[in-house]
This record gives sequence, C-alpha cells and structure tokens, in this order.
Amino acid sequence: MPNSQEVLIIGKVWPEPTSSAAGARMMQLLKLFKAKNCSITFATAAGESEYAADLINIGVKSQKIKLNDTSFDEFIKELKPGMVIFDRFMTEEQFGWRVAEHAPDAMRILDTEDLHGLRAARQIAVKEGRPMADHDLVNDYSIREVASILRCDCSLIISSFEMKLLQTTYQVDRSLVYYLPFLFDPVTDSEGEKWIPFHQRKHFISIGNFLHEPNWDAVLYLKNTIWPLIHTKLPGAELHVYGAYPSQKVFQLHDPDTGFHVKGRAEDAKEVISQSRVMLAPLRFGAGLKGKLADAMRFGTPSITTSIGAEGMNGDADWPGYIYDEPQNFAQSAIDLYRDEELWHSKQNKGKAILNHLFNGKLLSEELWFKLSNLKENLVAHRERNFLGRMMMHHSLNSSRYMGKWIEEKEKNKASV
Repeated sequence: MPNSQEVLIIGKVWPEPTSSAAGARMMQLLKLFKAKNCSITFATAAGESEYAADLINIGVKSQKIKLNDTSFDEFIKELKPGMVIFDRFMTEEQFGWRVAEHAPDAMRILDTEDLHGLRAARQIAVKEGRPMADHDLVNDYSIREVASILRCDCSLIISSFEMKLLQTTYQVDRSLVYYLPFLFDPVTDSEGEKWIPFHQRKHFISIGNFLHEPNWDAVLYLKNTIWPLIHTKLPGAELHVYGAYPSQKVFQLHDPDTGFHVKGRAEDAKEVISQSRVMLAPLRFGAGLKGKLADAMRFGTPSITTSIGAEGMNGDADWPGYIYDEPQNFAQSAIDLYRDEELWHSKQNKGKAILNHLFNGKLLSEELWFKLSNLKENLVAHRERNFLGRMMMHHSLNSSRYMGKWIEEKEKNKASV
C-alpha cells in the first residue's frame, strides 16, 4: 500500500528559484507539502545545476534518476509514494507509464507550469507577423500536453485564462484541472511602507531568464523598437536588463551610449527590482503567469506590459501600471509613469491589492489540500469516470512503454559492445 504522506516530485530540471518563475513555483509547491508534514523526494534525470536550490536544507530528499531505465521501477516500488507530481508534461510522458505500472494506487498530479501549446501557438503567429488563429492552438505541443492532462488524475493550472482555454477549446473535463496560481504571503501595510520611495529609485528594469524564448524576444523588441522611443524623451534614463543564462549574443546588445545596459544574472532580484522606478515587460508571446510582474508588485515597482504579459494576473482589478500592445502607447505610458510621482504612487498601490486578493498562499494552499484529500478518497471512482484518460493511458503509454524499453535495450547493447 502507498504511504499517503510520501510525495514524489519528478522534475524536468533542478529547481532554480533565482533563475526562473518555474523554479520559484516549484519551491512554493515544496513549501506547501512540507507544511502538511509530507515526506518529499525530488527526483530528476537532469544534470547538476550550479544555481539549484539547497533541497536538503529545507528537508527535501533528492534522487538522481535515469531515463529509459528499470532502476526507476525499483526506486518507486521501494518508495511507495501516495502522490506523484510531474513537473511539466514531458516528465509525465517519460515516467508516467512507469508510475502507473509500479505505483498504481498513487495519485498522479501534473504541474503544467504553463500551457506549452498556447505558448507555441503564439510564437508561430508572432514569427509570421499575424494574429494567432484557432488552428495555431492545434500543434504538437498542445496534442501531447492535453493527452498528458487526460492521463493524470489532476493537473495544476497556473492561469485562469488557461483554465478556460482547456475547458472550451480542448474540451477537458473540469474535474481533471485545478486552478493554482502563485502562492505568496500577503504584503502587509508595514511592508509597503518600507518600499523604496520614488525619488530614491531610478532607471527602468527588464528581467527574465534568457533561455526562455518569450523573454529573449521581449529584450530584442525593447532594444529595437520600444527603448529608442523612450530614450528620445528621457535621454538621462537607463534600461537595466537582467536575466539568468545570458549568452554572448545577449551581451552584444549592451549599448551604454543609448542607455541600454545588459547586466546579466541578478544576484538578488528583490534588490534590483526594488531600486528601479519602472519595470518594462513587452512580452509578445508566452503563457502562464509572469513571475517578474508578480515580483514587481511584491516590491512596489509599477510595470508596463502587454495583454499577454498581464494575462491571468489581475482579474478585474486595475493594473499596477499600464497594459499596451502598441509600441508607441507602451513607450509613452512608460515615460509618463517615470516622470509623474503622483501617478507612480497611485499605480504602485494597486499591486499590493492584487497580490493579497488573488495570490494568497495560505488560503490557496488550504483549498488545494482539501481538493487533493477529496481526490484521494474517491480516486477509484474518479478514474472510472475519466474514460478518455483511461483510453489515452492504454494507447499512448503503451507506445511510450515500448519506445522506452527499446531505447533501454539499445543502450544495453551499446554498453556490451
């Protein structure tokens, strides 16, 4: 029998909370399950990371696993987890059939991070210089991702927009998806009073992992289109561009003569965001929630972003800055916000209300735990109702099983030569 308090998380990569929103999201989940006295094992086939979180320090066990290897089968049979969480659909494709076979009574939970199929659809449209069409949403990523969602008992969806998309466009049953956005502690009034004031802040900031294509596209868009419009009106202001894993092509954009400063990795994101007057995030494609914009709210920094950047972030509340897709309006709103202290303060205060209303970690954690407890008690009936999931498990995972076993035998034969 599985141990209901034993949680296995199979990660695509080691969590790097200082590098990406995905890493920060994973740390939020680890904190959530630790608070419920769960025994957590984080396992991944990814290589070691210099910037990985110290899991041992927070009481989480770590385990290196191999792709297409029966050693995982023995590992999970010995662990006997009551719950297995897949970090993104790719890990479910790789390990889902092994979990189903060797830990059949464990709840299978998918943390999507964001909808990769949606991001791919938007990226295609941007590259072709046109609006996204419905047919863009039917791509290899979306097909694989929705199949993974159907096979799992529950999938955690970070964006309210994506919850609606899954149910309307992809016809995913509501019982298979659960809305779980960012989990933050409320920002108190006393914390807000400690935010660095307007006159002590200077310059604009852009921040985001450069390995993430939407971020790289946004930096190029800033460099070539938006920043020249701002620099013409504010020649003394600078744009400081931060992000993990900058390559040489990123640093080639560095141009102090125009106020465009490429800084690379931020050792302390809170420090650099808190000292900046305005954040710029002109995202033209992407999905999920944007950690950089949530951080801007947390640290009292108004932001200018696009409709895609703000998607799912503010509900019906006013944005703590401005939302514009057209570059002229984007640039002018950034200039106005940078110059006008009264306007800046009115926008700054809106972020705290959004965080405390939509991303209340304590409340959201309790609601998720109730959902998972109910799912555990009714797991057999839940799976019986999910006919499409059972069908996908039968067909898709059989093919994954045989492909995995073929690769495993191939590697054995290589080693014996």
